[in-house]
Amino acid sequence: MRKSLTILSCLLLLSSITMAQNNGAYAIYNGKGKKTSYKKMMKALANQQLIFFGELHNNPISHWLQYEVTTELGKAKKLTLGAEMIEADNQDELDDYLKGKIDQKGLDTLARLWNNHKTDYKPLVDYARDNDLNFIATNIPRRYASMVNKQGLEVLNSLTNKEKSWIAPLPFPYDANLPRYQNILEMMGDHGSPRLVMAQASKDATMAHFIARRIEENGMFIHYNGAYHSDYHEGILWYINQYKPGLSILTISTVQQADITKLDSEYLGQADFIICVDEDMTKTY
Repeated sequence: MRKSLTILSCLLLLSSITMAQNNGAYAIYNGKGKKTSYKKMMKALANQQLIFFGELHNNPISHWLQYEVTTELGKAKKLTLGAEMIEADNQDELDDYLKGKIDQKGLDTLARLWNNHKTDYKPLVDYARDNDLNFIATNIPRRYASMVNKQGLEVLNSLTNKEKSWIAPLPFPYDANLPRYQNILEMMGDHGSPRLVMAQASKDATMAHFIARRIEENGMFIHYNGAYHSDYHEGILWYINQYKPGLSILTISTVQQADITKLDSEYLGQADFIICVDEDMTKTY
């Protein structure tokens, strides 16, 4: 027993030394690359109407901080929560869960939840349920985004009125020359196409539409999405400025680096606050 405790102590010491050398599991930077604190970030977030928390979908630090930020802000503000990870045509099922009409098994059966919902998003949904908060399913149904990727934006005109209620009103603004949309084509190379960018825009427009529609005058809306959808104040934010200009907005993004003691220059300006995570951090899937 004593030998086992000694081994465990040594392992914990080695772990502590390793973490100290790497300056912890994550660090927070402002958009200019200056290291800042969680406390200072929270002070800035506290005065906003709309916060975009851009995540890396399989990064546990992203998900942990989403919950920490949300519950802390919820102590002083009436929150509305929303997420890319639940599609607009599942809002009724989500509402039934929030109201206690169905349990988690029912939600799993009736809604198209992501595979990592239970570990990464359920805590946020349950926080909304337990505190009588609205949680908005903001994303376009993926089958419609897939249709756009294959046939272009015009295909959305063929949807029924009911189906159109789950997407941004048509025709929605579209600018293929936005830098982040152009970057998609560069990243995808031969696999990219103008229709792929249109599909991305259909998601951004729909998320912005439902955020703009459900944000409350004196409250705060926190939206969880893949970082690309809100990085550089483009994507969803471009559409928010079309639908509901003048909101006070701050963005958070998540990146990974081998050395988190200094933010790589490629991430400067990516968001108002950038969570820089050690690239060796375990993944949620």
